[in-house]
Amino acid sequence: MMDLWSYAPGAQYIPSTDLTGYKVEAADGHIGKVDEATDEVGAAHIVVNCKPWLIGKHVVIPAGTITRVDHEAENVYVGLTKDQVKEAPEYDPDTMRGDTNYREILGTYYGTLPR
Repeated sequence: MMDLWSYAPGAQYIPSTDLTGYKVEAADGHIGKVDEATDEVGAAHIVVNCKPWLIGKHVVIPAGTITRVDHEAENVYVGLTKDQVKEAPEYDPDTMRGDTNYREILGTYYGTLPR
C-alpha cells in the first residue's frame, strides 16, 4: 500500500530540497507551480498554485502522488490527471494549515483515486 504522505523512493526527491517555484505537471498537462513544500515525516506534501489554469485555486498534493522530481528542469510530476486535481479539496492556508480534519479529507480523497 502506498503511503500518501511520504515521497516514493523512485520519485528522485532529494530530502531537504526546496521545491518552491518548481512547475507541476499532471499526467495530462501543466497544472501550476509549487507555492509551499514540506518533507515532514508522515505529512510530506506540496501546495500548488493552479493559476492561471484554475484562477485563484490552491491544492495540497500529498508527496505519495509525486512520481518524479526533475531537479535540473525544476519540474514535479504527479500521477494525477488535471480533472483529479481540479476536483481536489481547495486549500486555504489561513484556515487549513495544520488542520488534521483537512488532512483526513485529503487522505480520503486521494486515497480513493484509481492508480
